[in-house]
Amino acid sequence: MFSLSPVKHQKVEKALYGRTSVPAGIALVLLFSHGTVLAEESSPDRNAYFGQTHQHTSWSLDAYIIGNTVAGPEEAYQYSMGKTIKHPAGYDVKIKTPLDFQGVTDHAEYVGVIGMANDPNSPISKLPIAQKLRVSKDNTVIDIFQWMAGSIAESKPIPELLDPKITNSVWAQNIAIAEKYNKPGEFTTFCAYEWTAMPQNQNMHRNVFFKDCSNLPDAPFSALDSDHPEDLWHWMDGQRKNGAELFAISHNANLSNGLMFPIELDSKGKPIDAAWAQQRLTNEPLTEIKQVKGASETNPALSPNDEFAGFEIMSYLIGLDDSFSKFRGSYIREAYQNGLAMQSARGYNPYKMGVLGAGDSHNTVSAYSQDNYFGDHSVVDATPAVRLSGTVASGMDILKTGTSGLGGVWAEENTRESLFAAMQRREVFGTSGVRLKLRMFGGWGYDKDMLSQSDWVKTAYAGGVPMGGDLTQAEGKAPSFIVWAMKDPADGNLDRVQIIKGWTKDGQIFEKIYDVVWSGDRKPDSATGKLPPIGNTVDISNATYTNDIGSVELKAVWTDPDFDATQHAFYYARAIQIPTPRWSTFDAAELGILPPGNAPATIQERAWGTPIWYIPTEAEIAKAKPGLMVADLAKSKASALGDDDLKKLIFGKNVMIRNNVTGQTSQLLFGTNGKRITTSLDATSNSVSSSSADYEIKDGKIMTTIDGTTSALTVYLTDNKYLAASGDEFGYANYELTKTVD
Repeated sequence: MFSLSPVKHQKVEKALYGRTSVPAGIALVLLFSHGTVLAEESSPDRNAYFGQTHQHTSWSLDAYIIGNTVAGPEEAYQYSMGKTIKHPAGYDVKIKTPLDFQGVTDHAEYVGVIGMANDPNSPISKLPIAQKLRVSKDNTVIDIFQWMAGSIAESKPIPELLDPKITNSVWAQNIAIAEKYNKPGEFTTFCAYEWTAMPQNQNMHRNVFFKDCSNLPDAPFSALDSDHPEDLWHWMDGQRKNGAELFAISHNANLSNGLMFPIELDSKGKPIDAAWAQQRLTNEPLTEIKQVKGASETNPALSPNDEFAGFEIMSYLIGLDDSFSKFRGSYIREAYQNGLAMQSARGYNPYKMGVLGAGDSHNTVSAYSQDNYFGDHSVVDATPAVRLSGTVASGMDILKTGTSGLGGVWAEENTRESLFAAMQRREVFGTSGVRLKLRMFGGWGYDKDMLSQSDWVKTAYAGGVPMGGDLTQAEGKAPSFIVWAMKDPADGNLDRVQIIKGWTKDGQIFEKIYDVVWSGDRKPDSATGKLPPIGNTVDISNATYTNDIGSVELKAVWTDPDFDATQHAFYYARAIQIPTPRWSTFDAAELGILPPGNAPATIQERAWGTPIWYIPTEAEIAKAKPGLMVADLAKSKASALGDDDLKKLIFGKNVMIRNNVTGQTSQLLFGTNGKRITTSLDATSNSVSSSSADYEIKDGKIMTTIDGTTSALTVYLTDNKYLAASGDEFGYANYELTKTVD
């Protein structure tokens, strides 16, 4: 538990143990995990280790500028190992349960130079450039930051600050500190840093992790060297040739404005191809699914049928007020789906990533618990009053920020070698900050009763693949999946475990959420198929709850009832807790006020697993009827309509369009004022929906917007039929314009 002061510690401790009942058997939960004793010795069935892969200290330029001027990497490791540390605002903080591993990831761009220039004991303070970095009445921290940040934004590095005497010295200190605190079997540290590319305020950041602290470069590759991820990957490839093993973790895709997961062009404007996909896979096996600046799993606009899609959503551009980050290309689930479509249409998939939860706190320390949250950004959000005041800093609404996530890794032992190997093979999961354990296996012959066996994990490994693995050779059989979740002993019980499935057909992407196992005797609604909510024991005014509902452990063997052996697909597990008070509700209770109306009063903490991918064989793919592609239209000499013909076809008219993949029909009214109204009939559910947006005819395409992203429709005339292809469906012509009405 964190402690802001002795008084607050007592209040929080009383509230915690006064509200949380201890279910029968909880002592066993603390000692055992699915029948395996949680011990530090090497385990072939693998243990779950929790760690932090995204932490900033006073060495990061932006952290220093907002008031974190003292605590560096040493204090970060000390805190994660259980030592009481000073928050930048001056009060004590202590982690409730020490972490198993950590990598400190300060921004590589001008890392550590302000603090060291202002430290008379540092050799950097003796260099001439230190004069420009010393804080004074006439040279404030803001002045220094604007000078340095401006050079990054304008891609005009300050030469003196790139002197190897500085960059190499700071990196060497980082390595030495990581080595000092590495305790194999107890606490593992990694040599790591953040590459902080942010073209036009669009987040493209990556955290770079080395397997060990030998054979390292003299200095890290930073965004001052290049802000293109392709150049970072090229540098990483070079490091491997020099004997270093490393990978990168992309993060804050939700704030990337659609740049994190492209499908057509790379960051340099070159077409994405198989070589690009392989280089990304090699260098970026992982991505962050949740951190203090929001969750990147999905968005309600992309997953309207997912009742849990709105969790901790933030969509803005860092550093800009009143800004908006595009949804499409910014969320992991859609990237998984597009990866399947790319694999099916082009033969490669760059987006087979594992997921971790992480922090991005700039306090040197991270807050993981809702019940004693102390902010993420130094003095900007250090007190309950400030956090609830509606402050917006650099585009960031403080009320929408949250606790640090945690990375969960299934590994044989708590060592660099074992943890690194597990992350490379993607046998990982992420949580919203709680120590909720989640596991999943996929295979063709799992027995429904196998979970009653004490050695079911061994059987699961022998008969299938864990998270991050591939399934092939269906031979007409639907795969079965084992899901297992264990609650955090110090937090809320479990509501349910779901499996999220994504698949592709003819360039289009689909998803479905299955409730696989849940607590209580609830039954899905016969009409909607939805599982009723678990209930809610939260007392909002007092910020308390009880564990009178929910389960300690949930597990099941589930078989996909909708399996199609011809279609590429992925499956991942998501475990949901019962509702508990959010940090803003705890803050409000401490201040004696009602929680703010513009933030959720409760939260359902969760864990997300890495997918298991199903890859059909060529023989299975051949059984499916192939869709019509633009290349096929070209062979039949179909002609694409130009602007004038498109205007004659649609301008001021109703157009009936059929989606030949789904059977959905839509009536589009293209107004004379540049607006279009769409009314759609879903052939499966027989439901009707409508939407409106701007449109224009440009360069032989009907340009309109879907969820804030521009889509382009090209129309072809062939055999007296109008067929159309959407620019984001990987070369398939999936639409037929069947009727026009004046």
